[in-house]
Amino acid sequence: MTEFANYPSLTGMPVVISGGASGIGAALVRNFAAQGARVGFVDIAREAGQALAAELTNSGQTVKFADCDITDTAAYQAAIADFAAAHGDALVLVNNAGHDQRHDWTEVTPAYWDDRMAVNLKHAFFAIQAVAPGMIKAGKGSIINTGSISWMVMTPELPVYETAKAATHGLTRAMAGELGKSGIRVNSLVPGAIVTERQLAHWLDEAALKGISDAQALAGHIYPDDVARMALFLAADDSAMISAQQFLVDGGWANS
Repeated sequence: MTEFANYPSLTGMPVVISGGASGIGAALVRNFAAQGARVGFVDIAREAGQALAAELTNSGQTVKFADCDITDTAAYQAAIADFAAAHGDALVLVNNAGHDQRHDWTEVTPAYWDDRMAVNLKHAFFAIQAVAPGMIKAGKGSIINTGSISWMVMTPELPVYETAKAATHGLTRAMAGELGKSGIRVNSLVPGAIVTERQLAHWLDEAALKGISDAQALAGHIYPDDVARMALFLAADDSAMISAQQFLVDGGWANS
């Protein structure tokens, strides 16, 4: 049985995660909670979020869920404040929420553009804005922005999503510069083709899975826990002098 790292610095750590009810987000919640962190997470999927929080709380872990639309900036920042009241000011923020809805670039309207940017980019900035004062006061913190290799490998039918995800690393670099002297690290975590229930339901048929395996240097598939384990490292004191970087968990994708 494979054994993975334990990070003592994460014990009792207040952590905020967006989009935590399913897929990579749920793996993040589970992995941080298993490390003894105090986890607050948001999602619009109320039933799934409540079920995950109840499961982990009943097992003795410290987890709080808020049903929240991250595109409602005021509501999201209020949820972050509620987590701080319960767990202490967040010292780790994982900007995970996003939505890779396929779209035809010729049919994109200004309203659709704004909506997709709100879902995939805008919320990350305003979450940083909400947690940064507490991190500055503490003199430490880790912010992890979730990117995507989709723009690197030019995945079709995702131009607006890919634009947002490319901009995510720009946000990482900018805020690493703004916050670094306060002891706050900001990094990008970039998943490759991750096998989740959503991906299997919509896009990952047998042919697609073979294509992914062929594109990767490593054999096998990448799962949400693989991404979450990199997030744990970036959140822990073990990465104390790492900032403004992007970390790809993509199996060694040939063109990324």
